[in-house]
Amino acid sequence: MKTKFNYNLVSFLILTVAFFSFANANAQEKTKKQIKEEAKIAKQKEVALLVDSKEFVFSPRSVSPQGGRNITLSDTSYEMEFHPDLIKSYLPYFGRGYSGVTYGGDNGMDFEGKPTVYTVEKTKKNYIIKVEVRGERDSYTIMLSVHLEGGAYLTVNSNNRSSISYDGDIEKLPKK
Repeated sequence: MKTKFNYNLVSFLILTVAFFSFANANAQEKTKKQIKEEAKIAKQKEVALLVDSKEFVFSPRSVSPQGGRNITLSDTSYEMEFHPDLIKSYLPYFGRGYSGVTYGGDNGMDFEGKPTVYTVEKTKKNYIIKVEVRGERDSYTIMLSVHLEGGAYLTVNSNNRSSISYDGDIEKLPKK
């Protein structure tokens, strides 16, 4: 007796195995939206660690003097370093000087000093960092608003100058 081979059954089994193999492989791939969301969460964790450590650098992309227009910065060497016991600023200044500042006699917002006040407040969408520093020639009140993804907005108020704001990012301090 000859056994009849069922080609329909074999074809069905091959198609079923192929379908489930493809479906399983597809289910393991992440969508672009999932990848973006994971990257966003990782960046938020990195920013939280930087803010909590009080050890980071602010790098400005643009500056807005009080009463002036926005100026895009092409020099990438400007920065403000934040440490728990020291604030170092090397930022450009465009604006009006008051008493104690001679025309052309100063180097922008270039100072360093130990913070007398250093507070961090977390809101729903950002961190608000308030720092008061006494430099060699002036006192400064610094307010840094850090968005959860790392973008930041810095405002510097001084006793001898009009206030100025910078738009940029915070990053990990470079190793020296």
